[in-house]
Amino acid sequence: MFDFLDSDWFNISMQVIFLVFIIWDIKRYMQTKKKEYLVNIIATVGFAIWALAPYYNSYVNWSDKEKKQLISQCDKNNSSTCKCVDEAVFKTYSYDEYKNIDKNSTEFLEFLIDAKKECLGVDDGWF
Repeated sequence: MFDFLDSDWFNISMQVIFLVFIIWDIKRYMQTKKKEYLVNIIATVGFAIWALAPYYNSYVNWSDKEKKQLISQCDKNNSSTCKCVDEAVFKTYSYDEYKNIDKNSTEFLEFLIDAKKECLGVDDGWF
């Protein structure tokens, strides 16, 4: 039901919303010099870091070498949805988590099935 939380458009829209709030508070602070707007700015920045950091931690922690290893395994399979599934893996798992996960577990296999459905556009989700 809440699959949209992992999508890129949700992350981008969250960033835009946070920027609008911060810019509006900065503008209001410059006009009024009230300290309550400084508190709003600090709270908004803190909440943005708290809300958006988990989305980027796993994706950013992959080095180029590690990504190339996964992609090279994918190129051997010659799958058309391979790049899309790789991106889903990069966003969902950190390299250490991916390395240690049981590739035959039902949870990981369901993740792969869902990622392939999403890549092919046959996902019958809510949105």
